[in-house]
Amino acid sequence: MRTQALATAFNTIVTREIRRFTRIWAQTLLPPAVTMTLYFIIFGNLIGSRIGQMGGFDYMAFIVPGLIMMAVITNSYANVVSSFFSMKFQRSIEELLVSPVPNWVILAGYVCGGMARGLGIGLIVTLLSLAFTSLTIHSLPMMVVTVFLTSALFSLGGFINAMLATKFDDISIVPTFVLTPLTYLGGVFYSIDMLPEFWQGVSMANPILYMVNGFRFGILGVSDVNPFVSLGMILVFISLLAFIALKMLARGKGIRH
Repeated sequence: MRTQALATAFNTIVTREIRRFTRIWAQTLLPPAVTMTLYFIIFGNLIGSRIGQMGGFDYMAFIVPGLIMMAVITNSYANVVSSFFSMKFQRSIEELLVSPVPNWVILAGYVCGGMARGLGIGLIVTLLSLAFTSLTIHSLPMMVVTVFLTSALFSLGGFINAMLATKFDDISIVPTFVLTPLTYLGGVFYSIDMLPEFWQGVSMANPILYMVNGFRFGILGVSDVNPFVSLGMILVFISLLAFIALKMLARGKGIRH
């Protein structure tokens, strides 16, 4: 009976999150699709035709895995941070706090909701990319595991940001000043082999580099870093952020006054 109750609570949170972003699909699903289409046209067709090949592949094919991962990262993060902070702002989070639902179920529900949106956008972008280039999958397990773990990681990040935020402006600081620079410098549009040795070393400190290259290896079979190191890095970050999020929930950080 206890297991059934936990499953019901988890399914309720996930269903609510999915209904939330699908109900306003024109704001959550359509803009990323339009943005990525512009990336394909401008960077892939117009600029890519002048660049030629990169990493042994047509430039368009090279950047597609990075653009898919960029869409997954930003939307997984955005879904959780906006949804959980809205519940804080509306004070409806109190309904969860007084319920007998364990903290890990609350966290898992929101993370899976963020993953649903992130992976859904990733699928849309993948289908759009097929209109511009052909994709062949080098390693399906590596591709699937990398994208799922990355989506979970940034959903956790969005949850922590939402707990720390005190006003709506706070939920845009991390995406603007942290996620966007790290994503653009994470090997989405280039191979770090093009960089001087010093900047290659600096790039290795960017965690998004490992995620983009792990996913690129799954699709194209090329990577600037060892794909298994990439998976290891993602798992370490997931464990760390999950631990922090659960500790913050237990203490009521940002949600109990």
